[in-house]
Parts: sequence; structure tokens; C-alpha cells
Amino acid sequence: MYEWHRLIQIVVDEIDERIKSLPSLKSEDSLLDEALTLQSLSKKLGYSEFHTTRRFKEISGILLGDYIRLRKLAFAIIEVRDTKCRFLDIALKYGFGSHEAFTRAFKTAYGITPKNYRKNPLPVVLRTKISVFDRYFFGLGEIGMIKSTDDVKVYFITMPSHKFLHIKNYESSGYWDFWEKQEKIPGQDCNTICGLLDSIKGKLDGKDDVTGKYSGQIMAYIFESNGKKAESYGVRLPANYNGTIPENMLLIDVPEMEYIVFEHGPFNYEEESETVGLKLQEAIDTFDFSKTEYKPDTSKGRISYFYFVPESFEKRIQPVIKK
Repeated sequence: MYEWHRLIQIVVDEIDERIKSLPSLKSEDSLLDEALTLQSLSKKLGYSEFHTTRRFKEISGILLGDYIRLRKLAFAIIEVRDTKCRFLDIALKYGFGSHEAFTRAFKTAYGITPKNYRKNPLPVVLRTKISVFDRYFFGLGEIGMIKSTDDVKVYFITMPSHKFLHIKNYESSGYWDFWEKQEKIPGQDCNTICGLLDSIKGKLDGKDDVTGKYSGQIMAYIFESNGKKAESYGVRLPANYNGTIPENMLLIDVPEMEYIVFEHGPFNYEEESETVGLKLQEAIDTFDFSKTEYKPDTSKGRISYFYFVPESFEKRIQPVIKK
């Protein structure tokens, strides 16, 4: 089982890389269609097209052809939203034979035409890149012997006022448990929420032109009255954000406040993730606030943010207040 999950993840990664490495817009280009054929991907895995298709569906819950089409549309919609490129050029770039074929696929996927979406880019559910193989989800832990020697950096910041668009759960504990519980709530499963957040422009973290579950999306704890806190997942947005709020999400104002940051630099996810997490937690548990002018602040409305971007950093940002 693990091996097939790993092989499917190789295919998923390659699909995204091939889409992202498309050449400049040229009507005669057919690289995308050629590169993403079932034949070429099956050959890469060393299995028949039938077997590859069946196992992809079993593991991911979606047909390989449908996944490829929806990922192409996820990249295309960003160009519709953020560029002035002609719709025909975008259609041809992403393997659609005509403006009409692109419009039909676009409207089927998002319920709106490219023209109307460009005029009013409401949140829509994009097909985010699936992650079917994760060593920690399978309980396999770290591999290899490489361990980061970087120390955890600790510093204080003042975070400007902003808004936080999110969902929350009062009963979950940790990333996997959070999404397991959200799956039971209609419209709040991981694919739907991450897809909606991917389509929203103006996120303060990450990049607007990247469609993936970690692009600008963060976990958080929202402190409420009587010591309660809600585990949350969402994106930070500018304080003047006035876009549409998806009906299954919440938007709150977060005033300018001070925080303490525990940050670890880039690391290899498979080889170091558990180690880095333990180092950060140890730094948090042993930090001596008596040598500073601050103390932790868990009063109502304060938020702790958890950033996890292995190729850049992992950091915990916790609210503080002056003594």
C-alpha cells in the first residue's frame, strides 16, 4: 500500500511540474497534451494503463484524467484572474482545443464563465494538488540520518492589523485530527476549504499564483473566553479586504498586536520534520519570559499562528503582552 501511494505521489508531482513548466503561449504547442498522456505516466510507473488508472482512483478518489483536467483548470483560472491574456491563448496553453471548449470546462468546474470570473473573481473551489503519500500520516516517521543543526531563532514582532478567514473546531487536536473531524461537516472537508482558500487573491502569506494546500494557508489557535480555544485553518488577509466570504467560513478582524516568534529555517520534510517540530516545542517550553518585558497573552481574541513551509521555514507565532 505504501509503495503505491508513493508512486502515485510521484505522478502527482510530475503533473504539476509539467504544467508549471509549460512554454510561452503558442497556438501550435501540444506539449501539455503529449506530456500528460496516461501512456507516458503509466510507463513511468512501470504498470499498464488500466492498472495505473484503477489504482490512482482507489488511492486518490478521482480518475486520473479528471484530476489532470482539473489541475490544468486550477492553473488556468489564476491566469484568467490575474492577467489580461486572451482566453483563447489561455485555453490553448492548457490543452483546450478552442475558446468554446475552455469555457465549457471552466463553467462546469466553477459554475461561472471565464469572462464573468475575470470581472468578479468570487471564491471557487480549485482542485488543489493532492497529497496521497505522507510518511507521518502512515506512521513511518523520519528517514535517513540527516538532522538540521540550525538553532531555533526567537524574536519579537509587531504584526500589523489584518483579517483572518478561517474555519474552526473546538474538539480537534493537531493537523490530521482537525481534518478528520472537518470531513464530517458538509462543505468543510480539506479539499473544499483548501480549494476555496487557493482561489482567494491577496493572501498575506504565500503566493497568489501558486495553487496548493500550503500556499498562504496556516493553522491557528483562537483563544476565547473561559480558557477555551479553537483550532483553526485559514489565511491572513489585508485589513481592508472586502471580498466575498464563502458561506462555510468565518472572517474576523485581528488588530495590530505583539507576538513572539519561534522559527526554524528550511529543512527536509521526510528526513527532519519530526525533529524540527520537537526542537520548536522544546524552545517554546523552555523560553524564559522573566528576562524579557513580555509575558504570554491568551486573552479572548488573541491568535497563535503555525506556519509550516518545509522549503522555507517552520515557525510558531504566539501572542504576548507587556508586563
